[in-house]
Amino acid sequence: MDIVVQPARKLRGTIMVPGDKSISHRAVIIGSIAEGKTEITGFLHAQDCLATLTCMRQLGASIDYDPRHQKVTIEGKGLEGLEEPQDVLDAGNSGTTARLLLGLLSGQRFFSVITGDNSLRRRPMDRVTIPLRAMGARLQGREGGKWLPVSIEGTRLHGIKHRLRVASAQTKSALLLAGLYSSGSTEVQQPASTRDHTERLLQAFGAQVEQKGNSIAVVGGCRLQGQKVEVPGDISSAAFFLVAGCLVPKSEIIVRDVGVNPSRTGILRILQSMGADIELFNRCEKLEPTSDVVVRSSTLRAVNITSEMVPDLIDELPVIAVAACLASGTTTIRGASELRVKESDRLAAISSELSRLGAKIQELDDGLIIEGVPRLRGGRVRSFGDHRIAMALAIAGIACESPVIIEGAEAVDISFPDFFCTLESLR
Repeated sequence: MDIVVQPARKLRGTIMVPGDKSISHRAVIIGSIAEGKTEITGFLHAQDCLATLTCMRQLGASIDYDPRHQKVTIEGKGLEGLEEPQDVLDAGNSGTTARLLLGLLSGQRFFSVITGDNSLRRRPMDRVTIPLRAMGARLQGREGGKWLPVSIEGTRLHGIKHRLRVASAQTKSALLLAGLYSSGSTEVQQPASTRDHTERLLQAFGAQVEQKGNSIAVVGGCRLQGQKVEVPGDISSAAFFLVAGCLVPKSEIIVRDVGVNPSRTGILRILQSMGADIELFNRCEKLEPTSDVVVRSSTLRAVNITSEMVPDLIDELPVIAVAACLASGTTTIRGASELRVKESDRLAAISSELSRLGAKIQELDDGLIIEGVPRLRGGRVRSFGDHRIAMALAIAGIACESPVIIEGAEAVDISFPDFFCTLESLR
């Protein structure tokens, strides 16, 4: 599906963005293996999270979903209560679903198979399957389990200490979930901190979790108790509107009830360092801290993003690149090779498609060099089936001189089905 994005003269209004994708996934999985009732409000109604919900139902979880009110009610099965699925589990386009379920299912007492769509079957799973095998997991798949489909012959696991080569919240979470079914303690050592939603939820549900610096450990066998989980607005979705508010003259956008977990606010720090006029107010401390965020039109300057910064920005880098295209000076992004194994090769996609709009971008092995220009021109661009590329190109489109046509714009349904309607509401 093609979408035409017209340039905007100004953007003003108050919006809410969908529930946090990472928390929605994790709350459904952990609630399903807890005892008693779990109520999730603010659940993200999008393809990725619905894939997790469907898979957990196939595993025997009793889940009632009210999409109108974005509420999920789960009657937990307990750690040992999941059932062997009658069919292959399809994670769709969701790497989070696939990797977290690999960890969860490795410690079960039954056989299961996980697959995904064409894009997901090209994304590496060995960063999860290799350490899971070290815990005793029995996993089989293409090239030794590097690619989906992967079959899991559930078995007893033992705890390990594992040092991640690449900072990855998905890998860490998979190992912590497997650790719940392991003898002893499972410790994950990270090269840099990553989003900590799994640790927060596990602790809230009653697991014994210990954290020292960038090392996180979970003790096996802890019983989990159902909880009430309020999912805040996803800051990765809000990021597109924060950049839009900066780039379009005479703009002021308020985004309500956004999650501002410190492990996710790299986007705010980077935009502020670029000169963005951003303020947080109505802060609230819950399981996850939240805040309202206001952004106003700003004159942006270039920034240098190093490998140490990337884990906190991994989902926001496509739209940060858009901001850099219209900032004064030259922006450098390094240490971001992880973007090459997302829903698309995001480094290549950002470089090729923004160049079509007149951006000056040099693609590096692990990043980008972007020289700011006064204005972008319109044109036809491609999403590559990647939701974040599609949304980033839409934000570029509203700051262009003439319309931008986005091919494959339906990719936004993966995380933000109402994205284009929300954007139009601000005109």
